[in-house]
Amino acid sequence: MILFLAFEVKAALQLFLLVRATPMSIKKIVLASTSPFRRELLARLGLVFETANPGTDETLLLDETPETSALRLSEAKARAVADEYPEALIIGSDQVACLDGQVFGKPGTHENAVKQLQVMRGKTVNFFTGLCLLNAKTGRAHLRGVPTLVTFRDLSNNEIENYLRREQPYNCAGSAKSEGLGIAVIAKMEGSDPNALIGLPLIALCDLLRIENINVI
Repeated sequence: MILFLAFEVKAALQLFLLVRATPMSIKKIVLASTSPFRRELLARLGLVFETANPGTDETLLLDETPETSALRLSEAKARAVADEYPEALIIGSDQVACLDGQVFGKPGTHENAVKQLQVMRGKTVNFFTGLCLLNAKTGRAHLRGVPTLVTFRDLSNNEIENYLRREQPYNCAGSAKSEGLGIAVIAKMEGSDPNALIGLPLIALCDLLRIENINVI
């Protein structure tokens, strides 16, 4: 009888330790984005997660700095789906490109993309990525901003046209999609996380997940 009870206690202790060692099984993780690139990046961490469309208005506010805009929108995207996932950790991210105080958002059309690249060619642009990890249950939001300095080649008009016709990056801030052919229009990149330019800074995200007791490894 004593041996049986000892076995029961040992089994219960092992189960308790296992649950404590795998906190990621407790909380649902949601990516508040429909971007296939952000989804692919998050999948690299080996986490089980869902995606949701935040449907957030990404219009920049007057007198708002690019950095403030990116952080505000990243949090707004996360909070936009919080009612749908009240127990989840929700990831929101947004990126704003800026050159000498001028903001370059998603061009939307070929004509706007041409204008953006003509202004940016031969210059260094700050692609500032805002990241938010929201605990929907507590309402607490963790924010990080990650700058990436991108120097563009001194592109000819013909190169700009060829690139845009082939890549069609009309839904990308600054008309540059580095995960594709856009790498050919770039001369140099400087930043702490190469994933930030694609849209989701994984190094910063791992730090924020650890704050919420989610250990990737």
